[in-house]
Amino acid sequence: MDPVQALEEIATLLEVQLASPFKAKAFRRAAGVIGPWSEDELRARAADGRLKRTPGIGDSSFGVIVDALDGRVPTYLADLREKAGAQSATGLRAQLRGDLHAHSDWSDGTTSIAAMARAAASAGLAYFALTDHSPSLRVANGLSPERLESQLDILAALNAGLGESGRGEGDEPDPRSRGDLGVRILTGIEVDILEDGTLDQRPDLLERLDIVVASVHSKLRAPRDEMTKRMLRAIRDPHTNVLGHCTGRLVKGSRGTRPQSEFDHEAVFAACAEYDVAVEINSRPEREDPPDELIAMALDAGCRFSIDSDGHAPGHFGFLALGAARAEAAGIPPERIITTWDADRLVEWAGAKTR
Repeated sequence: MDPVQALEEIATLLEVQLASPFKAKAFRRAAGVIGPWSEDELRARAADGRLKRTPGIGDSSFGVIVDALDGRVPTYLADLREKAGAQSATGLRAQLRGDLHAHSDWSDGTTSIAAMARAAASAGLAYFALTDHSPSLRVANGLSPERLESQLDILAALNAGLGESGRGEGDEPDPRSRGDLGVRILTGIEVDILEDGTLDQRPDLLERLDIVVASVHSKLRAPRDEMTKRMLRAIRDPHTNVLGHCTGRLVKGSRGTRPQSEFDHEAVFAACAEYDVAVEINSRPEREDPPDELIAMALDAGCRFSIDSDGHAPGHFGFLALGAARAEAAGIPPERIITTWDADRLVEWAGAKTR
């Protein structure tokens, strides 16, 4: 078994199972350390003790590497696989071609763009939209216009197979980012819906993007009328393609729970249908947003949907199965789910409103 692949699979399974992000990051760090070495060099370092003394290689990752070099499935990995159970993409999940909501370490994600791209490809996706946060969300290191422009240059390079030509974040490029990553990266943003309903990024930059996910992140307990007006203005903005995690609720997880925002559901979903804005089914297990009754309401209103991971780490693409299961249970026809479309159709649909 390839030691790098074993370490990365462990990290991915830890992320899917919502284990400590520090633990997953440690295994990814170990994979990065040994990645540039040939198998012969790695064996030599393991045999003479140098590997165990190498910064970034802990006891657990050392054991995984040795097991893999010996041709065994590492015990640590086998235990995680057993806990995860056999997972195969069936039903609606098998029909999902993309994910329109994912983050990298340019904002509050844990890994590089290239690492997210490789994970999306491993999850069987043909494309995903990189949607890092916008400037006002400082706690999530939201992208200024200048940083977003720099990111667009890097995405162009990655899609061309040229690798990350420059990070702009003080980190070294991912050494495995060159070549075909096996997935198309759509340019995008998760743009904050500001208190007055405007979108938190320059309009000329929003027009350059393939996908714009608009979400409320602040003043979530605003009065019902205020929140409704705020959301309606954002939905009517021709740049908005997807309404992200519309209630803002949290039902479990390390951040605790949070009640859903109050707004006029019928008015908001009617506007989404009228202005052809997809309602996101956010697949994160701590969100389950929208609730089932609101999914049914949006379906009756004639809305399209986007099943997204809201991934902040490579393993989070595994959450798509949860969102697909909820959509399937709600009886949403696959043709009403834009992430079942191919990338060209999706990009054409998203850009039509601003032309």
